[in-house]
Amino acid sequence: MFELFKNLGTWLTSGSQWAGQDGIAHRLAEHLQYSLLATLVAAAIGLPLGLLIGHTGKGAFLAINLASFGRALPTVGLVVLVFLAGGLSMLPVYVALVALAVPAIVTNTYAGMTAVDPDVKDAARGQGMRGRQVLLHVELPLALPLIMTGLRLALIQVVATATIAAYVSFGGLGRYVFDGLAQRDLVQVLGGAVLVALVAVVLDLLLSTLQRFLFRHRTA
Repeated sequence: MFELFKNLGTWLTSGSQWAGQDGIAHRLAEHLQYSLLATLVAAAIGLPLGLLIGHTGKGAFLAINLASFGRALPTVGLVVLVFLAGGLSMLPVYVALVALAVPAIVTNTYAGMTAVDPDVKDAARGQGMRGRQVLLHVELPLALPLIMTGLRLALIQVVATATIAAYVSFGGLGRYVFDGLAQRDLVQVLGGAVLVALVAVVLDLLLSTLQRFLFRHRTA
């Protein structure tokens, strides 16, 4: 076991391991590209949907059930299905990652909107605010902490799952996991897993720090 971790340390810190198209730096950049793009697309879908449902109160049952379905959807199975339908491209990977991220965004956005005190909304309407103004100036600001939590959860889930890009012969940190399994190289497999975990932890810490900074003046 000691020898394994010693070899892992050598693998992670070797200069040659960080250089070139197969190096850690390049694979890390690919992994972040996949993850961030998929999360942005998911946010573009999930945020408006969650805001609409939370504001109007219509479609909540459908949205929550779709979100549960999205969580239960086998990611690799979806990749294979889209791969068979659309051919060899990054599309299956992005479809799967977006499908994974949307439920967390929708449900947290909806939860944030429904958590807004109805009396506050009534007071805003009493001051002459219309529906859109109530949404943008009252509900959305108050719901933002839970919305950001949903974005954090979605991004971390996507980062952890973006290794599936290597399943259809693309890059990212998953390349080390799949190549290591094929070559029976335990150090490479463990190295890829450690890197993915580190990326997820660092991103979560950065986002949680940003969230605390943005809402530092709010009381719990």
